[in-house]
Amino acid sequence: MQLVHFRDLGTMDYATAWQLQEGVFRDIIDKKLQNRLLPIEKQLSYQHQLLFVEHPPVITLGKNADDNNVLFNEEALAQRGVQLFHINRGGDVTYHGPGQLVGYPILDLDMFTTDLGVYLRNIEEVIIRTIADYGLVGERSPGETGVWLDVGKPTARKICAIGIRTSRWVTMHGFAFNVNANLDHFNFIIPCGIPDKAVTSLQNELNSMMSMDEVKQKVRHYFEIVFDCKLV
Repeated sequence: MQLVHFRDLGTMDYATAWQLQEGVFRDIIDKKLQNRLLPIEKQLSYQHQLLFVEHPPVITLGKNADDNNVLFNEEALAQRGVQLFHINRGGDVTYHGPGQLVGYPILDLDMFTTDLGVYLRNIEEVIIRTIADYGLVGERSPGETGVWLDVGKPTARKICAIGIRTSRWVTMHGFAFNVNANLDHFNFIIPCGIPDKAVTSLQNELNSMMSMDEVKQKVRHYFEIVFDCKLV
């Protein structure tokens, strides 16, 4: 069983969290590469990490994103207190903001699974099990990574978006789970570049403000189960 160092960053601006991720990500990769040249007794240790964070309002565009999926220009977004970043994950456009639980697993998949499809399905599974505790049936939508409700129906809506980056089988970026997020802010974008489907949140589905601490505990619990790891 792998040990994963867990950190709850609270509320942190996107640029600072991105820089933090990159530092951990690069440290793991550098040590992996060095270890190939070292005898076992001299190999360097490194830690898998899982970061939780909430961001002030921000829109991020993945490396293959279509800029047209952002419906306001940068100046108009700034007037509304929303930042804009082009970043190095996969996926299209995503909104982050208060009330949304963002999780950044920085893992060496050589110690878990070197199958990115399995890795993505595992992240989905963590959220599917979490929302099941609240009576919601989370589903996967073929070809549309993330966790959805009412797949295949006109009411289909996404509750969790996922976008990752990997190098040398080390991961960064991760998932954005709408707990108490302001859904009106998703009107600034075409979420994930999918124009005909809505987004939702736990609060919206259950018509009640949710305890973020409780939700975090559930996500941590199911992360340990699904990834067969121990958060420390």
